[in-house]
Amino acid sequence: MLLALNVGNSQTDIGLMADGQLVQHWRVSTAVDRTADEYLLLLRGLLSDRVGTVNRAALASVVPAVSQALGMALGHLVDSVLSVGPGVKTGMPMSVDNPREVGADRVATAVAAKQFYGHPVIVISFGTAITVDVVGGDGAFVGGAIASGIEVALDALVDSTAALRRVALTPPVHVIGRNTVEAIQSGMVYGYAGLVDGLVERSLDELGAEAVLVATGNGAATLVPLLAREYVVDDVLALRGLGLLSERNR
Repeated sequence: MLLALNVGNSQTDIGLMADGQLVQHWRVSTAVDRTADEYLLLLRGLLSDRVGTVNRAALASVVPAVSQALGMALGHLVDSVLSVGPGVKTGMPMSVDNPREVGADRVATAVAAKQFYGHPVIVISFGTAITVDVVGGDGAFVGGAIASGIEVALDALVDSTAALRRVALTPPVHVIGRNTVEAIQSGMVYGYAGLVDGLVERSLDELGAEAVLVATGNGAATLVPLLAREYVVDDVLALRGLGLLSERNR
């Protein structure tokens, strides 16, 4: 069995895979000060009696401190660990200026989107950052866009102002807020829906073709219903991509 781990800046997705299928999924907070021993205890606790059946791991991480500790923990748990990065076989041409700069999570989601939804395809990942990743009609990764995530933007707004406070990130009844809470909610939720719509429309214009639109990440549930176009929602796209990358590099 394969243990797939996608480490983001805020949360870490962990999946247990058998024969290419995700059989169990966990989401935990990303803690940069967690030691290798603590990660080992965490993983053993999650896997429970399945520890002995897991012999491989695939890791995508955008947090270097966690990559090191988690890699050490996995070394005590499985026989082989694939860390997504330069030199890994993706089966997908990288038509960008510097492929080494593309985050491991973006590679994993793009690989999975191409495999399961065809191409051209555009993936919107909603997390600490909002990323737009594009696979062109020829099946090559051609780049995308990166913006701050909605939670990051709300934190910056609250931290930078004296009178504004944190609010629930839910769509308000009115776009024209009737009070301060509604006004912040409108600016955040509808504003970010507009940001995503704008990036997707401009990306489609540059592609010169229609594309499958896929949404993933823990923030997708809030924004996808407000977007102008139809999206396929795949909450575990990165983990499925890690499963594919593991097979292609065995």
